[in-house]
Amino acid sequence: MKLCILDNDILEGHLADTYGSFGALFDQLFDRVGARWETRIFHTQRFEYPASFDDYDAVLLTGSRADSFSDEPWVVELRKRVTELLAQKKKLVGVCFGHQLIALCMGAPVSRAPQGWGAGRMTYDWHRPDLPFSESRGQISLLASHQDQVHELPPGAQLVASSPFCPVASFTVGKHVFCIQPHPEFSEDISAHLLDKRRALLGEDKYTRSRESLAHGHEGEDIARLVVAFLEPPVVTA
Repeated sequence: MKLCILDNDILEGHLADTYGSFGALFDQLFDRVGARWETRIFHTQRFEYPASFDDYDAVLLTGSRADSFSDEPWVVELRKRVTELLAQKKKLVGVCFGHQLIALCMGAPVSRAPQGWGAGRMTYDWHRPDLPFSESRGQISLLASHQDQVHELPPGAQLVASSPFCPVASFTVGKHVFCIQPHPEFSEDISAHLLDKRRALLGEDKYTRSRESLAHGHEGEDIARLVVAFLEPPVVTA
């Protein structure tokens, strides 16, 4: 399978030295769960896109510090491209900013969350036992870092995960769109770095609780396995 990764931000400092890029984080995540895909990373902030999306079986949108509803030219261009891909029913995966941008392109309201930052390890209720690896799942814990949220499901979407803090934490559309607000690709190291960087914004109480939550682990690889099963075409036997 050929995966196009639209990388929407830049890792800084030791994170760049350790992990490379946001797009590379997904390469590493899928590799850990056994996916052997051909991937190529395009940096949307530099207006890099494939000559044709037809050359790829699926497209993944990474997170970003930017707002999905921003008027920055690169975000406007990305929304245009995603709207076209949605019309073609291209297989899409959106994470954090990518989740929000896909929802926005489908007509869902997206804006700053009045409840503030979602940060650290957060737990979500799971509503889709029909999805791969989900038969007995009731909840899932993942690493989050966001101040924007999707406030309502897009038309035609089905809710996958939610919490009181983040009511639309994940959704699918048919068999071609999977979106999720938290970060399955994050490590505790990445979350700790972001929490330290935003300590003043979070306030001491939220910072401390979020930092301590990282000790309990997360289930990002479970989401990776689900995404692999969601994207890979079924094997047809004679």
